[in-house]
Amino acid sequence: KMAADTSVEILQKVLENEILQTTKVVEEHLDAEMQKLDQMDEDELERLKQRRLEALKKAQQQKQEWLSKGHGEYREIPSERDFFQEVKESKNVVCHFYRDTTFRCQIMDKHLTALAKKHIETKFLKLNAEKSPFLCERLRIKVIPTLALVKDGKTQDYVVGFTDLGNTDDFTTETLEWRLGCADIINYSGNLMDPPFQSQKKFGTSFTKLDKKTIRGKKYDSDSDDD
Repeated sequence: KMAADTSVEILQKVLENEILQTTKVVEEHLDAEMQKLDQMDEDELERLKQRRLEALKKAQQQKQEWLSKGHGEYREIPSERDFFQEVKESKNVVCHFYRDTTFRCQIMDKHLTALAKKHIETKFLKLNAEKSPFLCERLRIKVIPTLALVKDGKTQDYVVGFTDLGNTDDFTTETLEWRLGCADIINYSGNLMDPPFQSQKKFGTSFTKLDKKTIRGKKYDSDSDDD
């Protein structure tokens, strides 16, 4: 029995020793891996830093290019001929067809001025509808104000009057921003499925919801079908 006990002890010691050895090997292996990771991290961080710097440089160059093409401010163009030149040189253009005698055009001006500063990636223009009969005919502009949304030189969408903006003169800049986001004519960071005017009950104006309104071939329902 004693011999059996001794052999059990020896076996235990051998096992413990094995475990210790294994643990040591595992620890050494982990240490080596950690060291490798530390090394990699430094290189990786350096690479990330370089990539970030390059991206910032690129973004800065892009911004300068946009500014040189008249982005960043909302401005009037004198004639139809200018319209074709302007849309040719910029990927995203919003053009407001206005009339001096239409009060709602001044409301639109206020919001477009704010958005032009915020969305430097898009060119914001205005053109007097009475001085551009050919364009108004060609683009079938019948309601003033109308915004023509031009992408890659082609008119993709229109914002006609204030119908899509909550049907009120009191719509916010955010509401117009959302609508332009739906048309993918600006880089919109909000949620397209949640129009800002739905939470604007404080005005006391009755807002009509965009019921199954199709924008750019997509349906943006005011309420989800699960309701």
